[in-house]
Amino acid sequence: MKKEINQYIDHTKIGKGVKREDIIKTCSEAKEYNFRGVCVNPKWVKLTKKELKDTNIKVVVLIDEPIGDSPLKDKIKICKKAIKDGADDLDVVVNIPDVKHERWAKVLKDLKAICKIGDTKVIIGSGYLTDEEIAKVSSLVKEAGAICVKTATGKDPLENREMEEKERHIKLMKKNAKGLLIKASGNIKTIEDASLMIKAGADIIGTSSGVKIMKIYGKK
Repeated sequence: MKKEINQYIDHTKIGKGVKREDIIKTCSEAKEYNFRGVCVNPKWVKLTKKELKDTNIKVVVLIDEPIGDSPLKDKIKICKKAIKDGADDLDVVVNIPDVKHERWAKVLKDLKAICKIGDTKVIIGSGYLTDEEIAKVSSLVKEAGAICVKTATGKDPLENREMEEKERHIKLMKKNAKGLLIKASGNIKTIEDASLMIKAGADIIGTSSGVKIMKIYGKK
């Protein structure tokens, strides 16, 4: 690996039941292991920024899960507030229904509008897509000015599939969005999972199992 595995990890705490103390704990873990970032819902961006003060750990915000079908104006509003609150990376779900209906001009136009707001990692929902759709939307993500293509959220159907299929999707994304970062996410729970994703070409690993992975990694 080009870097230690901790530097690949966006330590993730997402969900309706997440509380203030959960975010504080997650940030504490991120500082202990020096993870790349901490990924949270929009409501927790300010607190996460505060907890990560004086570190190089990125504040990452997940926007518009699971299928990215909110009106563009709402997405833009949420993205702008997240940046104002201290987010470094916007992990934004592409409008998957638009992708499935091949509304490519709209997909590109919407992504360009979002990418102007800040560093954007576009979640394409690869588990919903065919190989041809993965290739096409990955190329549009690059054209739109994003910094990264990301596989999925935890609610993506890919969550329940084999890691080998995720591996294949990452290779497709890398081929069709040359030069962009690739983020693998969704059910990555072990050091073996993370290592397979990195070998396939992932630059970032989104996982809520970062601590577990590091404890095993530290024993190797």
